Amino acid sequence: MSTESLINLAYIAAAILFVFGIKMLGSADTARRGNMISSIGMLIAVVITLLDQQILSYQYIFIGLIVGATIGAIAAKVVKMTGMPEMVALFNGFGGLASLLVGWGEYNKIKALGWDVYIANGINPYFITTVIFLAVLIGAVTFTGSLFAWGKLSGKVSGRAMVFPGQMVINALVAAAVLGAGSWYVIQYAGVNTPVVFFSMMGLALLLGFLVVMPIGGGDMPVVIALLNSLSGLAAAAAGFVIFNNVLIVAGCLVGCSGLILTIIMCKGMNRTLSNVLFSGFGATAASGDSEVEGEMKGATVEDAYYVLEAARSVVIIPGYGMAVAQAQHAVKELGQILEENGAEVSYAIHPVAGRMPGHMNVLLAEADVPYEQLAEMDDVNPRLPATDVAIVIGANDVVNPAAAKDPASPIYGMPIINAHEAQTVYALKRGKGAGFSGLINKLYFLEKTRMLYGDAKETVSGLVAQFKDS
Repeated sequence: MSTESLINLAYIAAAILFVFGIKMLGSADTARRGNMISSIGMLIAVVITLLDQQILSYQYIFIGLIVGATIGAIAAKVVKMTGMPEMVALFNGFGGLASLLVGWGEYNKIKALGWDVYIANGINPYFITTVIFLAVLIGAVTFTGSLFAWGKLSGKVSGRAMVFPGQMVINALVAAAVLGAGSWYVIQYAGVNTPVVFFSMMGLALLLGFLVVMPIGGGDMPVVIALLNSLSGLAAAAAGFVIFNNVLIVAGCLVGCSGLILTIIMCKGMNRTLSNVLFSGFGATAASGDSEVEGEMKGATVEDAYYVLEAARSVVIIPGYGMAVAQAQHAVKELGQILEENGAEVSYAIHPVAGRMPGHMNVLLAEADVPYEQLAEMDDVNPRLPATDVAIVIGANDVVNPAAAKDPASPIYGMPIINAHEAQTVYALKRGKGAGFSGLINKLYFLEKTRMLYGDAKETVSGLVAQFKDS
């Protein structure tokens, strides 16, 4: 068997491990094993690729491995669960940057060797310039878009949608300029102005990434993270075509397709189209149609809530980003266990876009060892809520806002929500009286059946646990 056949067999084995690993990520019980299997597949792919490329010196590769491993190990220890959304955004961004650098590197290689070498080897100039253009374009947009998303999620820049007059026109002109420069580069690949065109294309693509994410509000960040994840995969696939690496093409397509499917699922969870998420400027005018609120927010004490929960026979816990900020997942799990021991049926209602990245709440609750069977999707839990004694909302806002179902003037009208307002009693844990990350006032908090428990969610839940233990 030839060396090329062995290399392709190794790539097929790596691709199979990728597929099985991704499949196992669909369950909390097998997710860790799936992640390990995918990692083994990637290790095989990297090792075989390094051997296949006949690299003469591994000095820079070892330096990169040491620096990257050090950064990764420190990040794994230092970054808290509350920082996961922005960390995922950075992962997506650097994935896009890697693909951009691959395209840029191949451009420099062509410039150094000349087109005659490529043509003599049977490589079509139009094909290689097209995939270089795609790798640079998608990689650049992913990189700067992810940086902007990271800034919004981490609070470095405002989470509100940033819009200005003529923004859509400017975005369209920049996109047209990028496509024009890319087309020029592909068609006039050997022209004397190629370097100017290439770097203009790269600069405009980097600018486009910022412009695309700028008008997207914080409430839509989970969708943006999923979309950027998909783009990072597509950029990797394009980079795979650039260097003729089959396993990189397969891995990029897997990430690109799965990210796009997740994006569509999350858009469906908000009853919105992807174009509406990207171009509506949701959050910039979030206050419109949301200023008139009947009633007032009524506070309660931990002791008040304890007496109601002590008598409850069914409780639904609805987590949101506030639980992540307070790192209250372990206290929430302990409260759930105590309620069960007290005779209550407990479940955790998870909205598709709760938190600030896909699966944010699932990750937090899995970390606290909450039984996977107790996690309920929105469509499953909503029919049970009218018969539920108590709904406990922990830092969630838009995903439980009844304005989505009842107020046509609300920006989120028509968005499917968890119907917490249909429970017999609602306790909402919130740090203060302000609006949520998207800037919308939650009308759930003003209902007669709702009581507010202000303060740090972890301290509040721990206080409830202490009440049960002292009784």
